[in-house]
Amino acid sequence: MAPALRPLGLSAAFTGRLGGFSLDVRFEVPGRGVTALFGPSGCGKTTVLRCVAGLTRLETGSLSVDGVVWQDGRHFVPPYRRPVGYVFQEASLFPHLSVTGNLRFGLRRTKAPERPVAFADVVDLLGLARLLDRPVAGLSGGERQRVAIGRALLSQPRLLLMDEPLSALDRVSKDEIVPYLEALHATLEIPVLYVSHDLAEVERLADTLVLMDQGRVQASGPLARLLSDPALPLYRRPDAASVIEATVIAEDPGYGLSLVRVTGGTLFVPGRAGGHGSRRRLRIAASDVSLWRGGAPSGSSILNVLPARITAAEPLGVSAMSVFLALGGDADGEALIARITRKSWDELGFWLGDKVHAMIKSVALIDEP
Repeated sequence: MAPALRPLGLSAAFTGRLGGFSLDVRFEVPGRGVTALFGPSGCGKTTVLRCVAGLTRLETGSLSVDGVVWQDGRHFVPPYRRPVGYVFQEASLFPHLSVTGNLRFGLRRTKAPERPVAFADVVDLLGLARLLDRPVAGLSGGERQRVAIGRALLSQPRLLLMDEPLSALDRVSKDEIVPYLEALHATLEIPVLYVSHDLAEVERLADTLVLMDQGRVQASGPLARLLSDPALPLYRRPDAASVIEATVIAEDPGYGLSLVRVTGGTLFVPGRAGGHGSRRRLRIAASDVSLWRGGAPSGSSILNVLPARITAAEPLGVSAMSVFLALGGDADGEALIARITRKSWDELGFWLGDKVHAMIKSVALIDEP
């Protein structure tokens, strides 16, 4: 009998203690796209990254990347042999080298015939052309991190690890670098493990979420599903939101709006969302969704209204309710969260299974074209 094929993607399991901290995690994620390890500070996110890189070795561990075993009970690939690009919170560039020198340092790890990532492509992707001859000491925080990411990519990794790469940056530098991270997300053919405790970053960049707390994995899976899962704590956050996929179908330049198609209908979003057929990611805050019982509302200033079905509801303290909706009225429609008062829930007589209309006061386009 032929041996079973290992699934492509990344499969990891690590168990052990580091001083007084206990880690026991297991997850599988796709072989392309960004997977966010998300949770409060001290929950073990960086330890997981170090285990994946081989820098920390616990009592038991297993790791395979695209079917290649890097670690199991009998086998351990040392860190210097793991094709990993690692981007830390601080850029950690070589101060005696120029930007070009730092980038070319990454090339030394791989022989020329094996280089699928070209120097010119990385420079173009990260917008580094005007920086190449500059000393790194004169770079801004965002520029330094872009160089660090480029150096990691030029090491030709099979896996890119990013440990809170924005946490040491000020707001201006963060706003500068995020579009480049979005470009990486759209371009890279390798998996990215991205550590963060900032949910806004995760919503903007990640496809898959590994939710962690106290050294354990609470859940893992597609980002949109976990954000809107009533069994998980994310819906309780003040900034709770839903992330849904949309397709651009038209522009209305006279009003500065774009029309996009989502499950159950269409939405207007501010600005230019891209060409016809472009796929975009939308963020809808739970606090910006109200519910209407009965037929489609008319005579309202709210432009975005979608049919939906109530699939679950959970109280938030004594005054609020989180209501979970399936767009389009089908149980398997894309998920949306509404936050309403308990008084509204009771007086309007909402209940599980009810068909309603979701009135959406604001929609944010979170991956700009």
